[in-house]
Formats: sequence, C-alpha cells, structure tokens
Amino acid sequence: MVNKKTDAIINWEAGEYLQRDKKAGWYIGFSIVILGLVVLSIVLEWWSFTALVVLSAIALMIYSVRPPRVLHYSLTSKGLSEGNKLYKYDDFRSFGVMEDEGNYSIVLIPRKRFSPRTIVYFPKESGEEIVDAFGARLPMEEARLDFLDKIVRMLRI
Repeated sequence: MVNKKTDAIINWEAGEYLQRDKKAGWYIGFSIVILGLVVLSIVLEWWSFTALVVLSAIALMIYSVRPPRVLHYSLTSKGLSEGNKLYKYDDFRSFGVMEDEGNYSIVLIPRKRFSPRTIVYFPKESGEEIVDAFGARLPMEEARLDFLDKIVRMLRI
C-alpha cells in the first residue's frame, strides 16, 4: 500500500486524544477543589498562586469541553507524519500497543530519558496493518500506563 507520490506506507485518521465523559459530579468536585485552593491562597496572600489556580482552572475547563481534533497520520519510510509534523523512527527506541476502553493506540517510547512518550490512536480495523508497519521499523515492547497517565485517567481529563 505504498503511495509513490507521498511515500506513505499507510494512512489513517484518528482523534488527537480520548474525550472522557464527565458527569455533573465531576464538575461539582472540580469547582469545590478550585474554590478551596483559591480561598486558601487568598487567606495566605499567595497572589501569584491565586492567579495560577484561576488560569489553570479556566484552561482545564476549556480543554475538557473541547472535542478532539481529527488528525491525519501517515507512516512513511522516514517516520510517522502527523499533519505537517514528522516523528522520525531514530527518535524512538521502541513502540507498544495499548487498549483503553475499546480505543487502540501506538505508544512510541523515546530514546531520550526525559522526553515524553508519543501516543497515536488508530482505528481497530486498520490496527494489524499499522502495528505490522511499526514492527518492521521499531522493536515492540509492552506499553503500560505511567504515573501521570494513571492520574489523568483517574481524573477523567
């Protein structure tokens, strides 16, 4: 399935992240925590912390209600292309596959110690072809949620 014009081995589209459903209790709990932090920071006269909490709360609320963009991915001979951004194979030591509530993703594990992992979602029906294409270029290892991923999942962000 190589496209001579774009050098693409395989193409697919997927959301940039998983949007998790949040019930009214999530918003109430979030508001209580933010209000508590604001009150505490005002009592202690930590004005910059107050501003940080308010701005962070606004950003998180915008992020939590914004639907994920649908991104176009291409796997080429040079690396993974996400729109106009190219992730080169040489930047990663391995990859893994994860399943999260029926959604599948490739987790690219970087060579550099403190670089973040790159997570790319893919449709189940193209999964075998995508995994085989990555497997031909990178070693596969078991992918597990790290500490931050577990917190994000628990908070439903």
